[in-house]
Amino acid sequence: QVQLVESGGGLVQPGGSLRLSCAASGSSVSMDVMSWYRQAPGKQRELVAQIIGGGSEIYARSVKDRFTISRDNAKNMGYLQMNNLKPEDTAVYYCNVKTYWGQGTQVTVSS
Repeated sequence: QVQLVESGGGLVQPGGSLRLSCAASGSSVSMDVMSWYRQAPGKQRELVAQIIGGGSEIYARSVKDRFTISRDNAKNMGYLQMNNLKPEDTAVYYCNVKTYWGQGTQVTVSS
């Protein structure tokens, strides 16, 4: 059993930055694929970024070169650094490992 807790969301102006964190507990996730998804109102949940145990990264085309996914295996943590945020990045962001999901953290990009 894995518990995931996201944090770091908030309100930011366009062009700003946020860093989301995902704290995993209950079991080590260092060898598992860790993903960040987001869901905007009225839209389906979509994959934002993914990092595998060896460190390879995958990004959605809409966030590539603006977002960076990382992990700290010693701390059992995952991160999503989001730069140059746009209004269309507004969504609830979720951390995912295997079949486990966090509760989500709201990111709102607005002036």
